[in-house]
Amino acid sequence: MSVGGTNGPAGCREKVLTLDSMNQQVKKVEYAVRGAIVLRASAIEKELQQGMSKPFSEVIRANIGDAHAMGQKPITFIRQVLALCTYPQLLCDPNMPEDAKARARKILDACGGHSIGAYTASQGIEVIRQNVAKYIEKRDGGIPSCPDNIFLATGASEAIVTTLKMLVSGEGRGRTGVLISIPQYPLYSAAIADLAAVQVNYYLDEEDCWALSVDELRRALRQAREHCTPRVLCVINPGNPTGQVQSRQVIEDVIRFAAEEKLFLMADEVYQDNVYAAGCQFHSFKKVLFEMGPAYSDLVELASYHSVSKCYMGECGYRGGYVEYVNLDPGVKAELVKLVSVRLCPPVSGQAVVGIITDPPQPHEPSHHTFQEERREVLGALAERARLTEEMFHGVPGIRCNPVQGAMYSFPRFDIPPKAIAAAQAAGQVPDMFFCMKLLEETGICVVPGSGFGQREGTYHFRMTILPQTEKLKVLLTKLKCFYRDFVAQYS
Repeated sequence: MSVGGTNGPAGCREKVLTLDSMNQQVKKVEYAVRGAIVLRASAIEKELQQGMSKPFSEVIRANIGDAHAMGQKPITFIRQVLALCTYPQLLCDPNMPEDAKARARKILDACGGHSIGAYTASQGIEVIRQNVAKYIEKRDGGIPSCPDNIFLATGASEAIVTTLKMLVSGEGRGRTGVLISIPQYPLYSAAIADLAAVQVNYYLDEEDCWALSVDELRRALRQAREHCTPRVLCVINPGNPTGQVQSRQVIEDVIRFAAEEKLFLMADEVYQDNVYAAGCQFHSFKKVLFEMGPAYSDLVELASYHSVSKCYMGECGYRGGYVEYVNLDPGVKAELVKLVSVRLCPPVSGQAVVGIITDPPQPHEPSHHTFQEERREVLGALAERARLTEEMFHGVPGIRCNPVQGAMYSFPRFDIPPKAIAAAQAAGQVPDMFFCMKLLEETGICVVPGSGFGQREGTYHFRMTILPQTEKLKVLLTKLKCFYRDFVAQYS
């Protein structure tokens, strides 16, 4: 008889992959926006479908920036070009506008067999990378952009993780440290954990509308150098989950800091069109870097990211995005090309969306008016919801909410009574998770506890999107305010 029953029934054989034998770094990965509270929300939706009685009729998912799931309508021109690329017979349809047909032909001509079902170059379709370069040049006032420095990706997320893979190395005190903002988007902490890098937290200033302070960066860097080797500085602007828009002065200060401390700079700019507050303006890190002159633009290594999932597009499911590298070592670039070739190529439909948004209808073309109207309508509605969110939270005792200057989220701070903290501890939950879970169970509102993004010790927050349609958002905010008042009364 074989030892351990290897040749016996399958049920007697010890599994090769177990919790003990698996990659232990994976167990350290956490992603709050799709974590335990979201799993419970899905379960509640099924319970409602099965006729189970609840004090609400639907789950309102305000946990994730999924615009179309929240009722945002797709941009007509984007879907027309995608339809033409997917089913080229529509190129003969007289109801399809000629500018959409021209974009589709341009993309199809660059695909093997004139089909978006074919593999593409691993770095992405060249003609689309050329579109991206022209888009960046126009956005940045003529500062040159080279298509060879642009990599298309499966959303910005994949590009960010790929960059981090290239940067993480060393052992012990030589292990790569990655500076990330707190609060942060959990992609960063998850990727850092997966790669066994060292997370280095720097705190945004909540009292100054979540501004970034170089003094705080210096504190974080100084402390980190005692146990790792910081090589990377990540900045999200406009902010997720905090909704701030950093000033040009702050960006200049960050660039100087990165240059002085020899840090690779990663600029997550996927919300660059989502700026709502008066007096705020998006400044790309690349534009500011080059306007600071050769002393910085020839020196600082920069990767900047954009995505089709956010802004006015909201095309999350197509998984399209790009990264542009500045001052990347040629040898490293060759290794990066090799690395991305392992996954063959990004989804071609996602590449196509990138190509469309970076080559939109021009004033002389038939789709221009509708495209601009739809774009303005989406961004205008988001601006109104940002204002509404701030207004509705204002004046609620125990809740403080900074203005939503940009992006798609509000990150209110709220007080939790000591008795509620004790009840949370008894339930084995952190206090803000305890609050958010009770909010879900009693109102059907799904938001994400601030502990999933990081927050200063002793403070509590939650992140909610401003994406629900205006009337539903009003219902959500009213129910949330009432629930909070009852929650405080219950545990006071």
